[in-house]
Amino acid sequence: MIFSIVVQAPPIQCQGAETALRFARALLDAGHSIHRVFFYRDGVHNGSALTCLPQDEVSIPEQWQALAREHKLDLVVCIAAAVRRGLINEHEAGRYKKAHWNLAEQFELSGLGQLVEACIQSDRVVTFGGRS
Repeated sequence: MIFSIVVQAPPIQCQGAETALRFARALLDAGHSIHRVFFYRDGVHNGSALTCLPQDEVSIPEQWQALAREHKLDLVVCIAAAVRRGLINEHEAGRYKKAHWNLAEQFELSGLGQLVEACIQSDRVVTFGGRS
C-alpha cells in the first residue's frame, strides 16, 4: 500500500511526532511505501535545523532526516504554517529580508497543494497530533 503521513505535532512536548516516525519505520519495514510526509501546524517544528536537545534525548528532527535519506522520502513542510512559526528556507529568508534561515536539510517548504496531491496518490493518509 501507498501511505502519506500528516504530522501536526511538534518534536517535543508530546508523542505525536515520535509516534508518526515509528509508524513510518514500521510501514517501510513491512514493505509498504510512503508517498509523502507532510508537516502541518506545530508539526512544522520537526523541520527546524535549530532544535537543540540534551545529549541523552533523541532528536526527532534528525531521525526524520535520517529516514528520509535512507528511503528517499519526501518531507514537506507547510509554508504558511512554517513562516508563521519562524521556520524559513534560504529563498524565504531573502523574500522576508532575514539574514538567516533554519529549515533543516531533507525538508522542503511547499503549500497545501502537496497535501492534496498526497491524498490523491495514496491509498491511506494517516494523521498524527491533530487537535480536537
